[in-house]
Amino acid sequence: MIKVLVAGDFCPHHRVAELLSKGDCSFFEGVKSRIGEADYAVVNFECPVVEGEAQAIEKCGPALKTTARAVEAITAGGFDAVTLANNHFRDYGDAGCRTTLDVLKSAGLDTVGGGMNLSKAQQILYKTIRDKRLAIVNFCENEFSIATATQAGAAPLDLIDNIRQIREARGNADYVLVIVHGGHEHYQLPSPRMKKLYRFFVECGADAVVNHHQHCYSGYEVYQGCPIVYGLGNFNFDWAGLRASMWNEGYCVELQFDEGSTHVTILPYLQCDETPTVEWLQAEQATTFFAHLEQLNRLIGDDASLQEAFDGWVTKQQEAKLNLFASYHNRYLNAAACRGWIPRLITKRELGAIINHIECESHRDVTLAALKK
Repeated sequence: MIKVLVAGDFCPHHRVAELLSKGDCSFFEGVKSRIGEADYAVVNFECPVVEGEAQAIEKCGPALKTTARAVEAITAGGFDAVTLANNHFRDYGDAGCRTTLDVLKSAGLDTVGGGMNLSKAQQILYKTIRDKRLAIVNFCENEFSIATATQAGAAPLDLIDNIRQIREARGNADYVLVIVHGGHEHYQLPSPRMKKLYRFFVECGADAVVNHHQHCYSGYEVYQGCPIVYGLGNFNFDWAGLRASMWNEGYCVELQFDEGSTHVTILPYLQCDETPTVEWLQAEQATTFFAHLEQLNRLIGDDASLQEAFDGWVTKQQEAKLNLFASYHNRYLNAAACRGWIPRLITKRELGAIINHIECESHRDVTLAALKK
């Protein structure tokens, strides 16, 4: 039996970045003893280490970065490995990826899901623990961070490649853990597509599937004896203006891999709310958390309810999605633009947003549903 702990997104921002600049890593102090009890602990490193004047890539959304002191905080917090397949790993191009990998390696941390090219990024992480071999497969939905044959970045969600990875891991390890970065930001449920896909990963050989990215926690289920966790939430991600909200709640998942079974323990916490720390929930807070988690689990377990909830989310997002494609709302102006008589008035940034909403699986889910409505 081995015990593996998985945490969500770590991005030292705002108050946490200020603490790091002073060499203060105490923001993990409240949780590190339990992290250290695991045989192996993994956290998602949601930003590259950048030194000097590196140039951010062109993309939608913020370009995140940190310093080597963030890696010191990861080791001080008791973590053994980081996942790199996320939508920010390549925010500062090849230089940021290279520096990040070098600093993590120097710190003795294992990495998975990121590399200096696609082949390196897709490598499975194997780790022998108590005479058992654990395999970790890590990939993310397709946004601006994806590696290519000649470009550094993250391993992509690619069904054919991912199934090959899982099957290879199944043939070479006692336990297979799949960690995915994806989903709908600020939405506490998986889409029906995610549920179907993650269950398929189990059918192909995964002993557990864990997801993060949404900036809020989601529920989980046990499918064919294997836990599927649909969203951990932020682990440590401070953001000005986001306090006392679902941004600040999350949980680590402790997976106990045993002969023929995998058991899951949920460890809820509050992060970067009144203070820029991570603290386990206690007493009444924990009771409220688990009651809400059970509500999410019931929705996930019922296909009709899950679809209904997703349809409601699409309705809320509909106008924002449709506006991506509407540079002119007047039919005469639109006709003139189609004939090339007037410019389309779409900026490079807007074009990038459209491409992102087509390439990224979760963005595409909502965009297509909004268009059909």
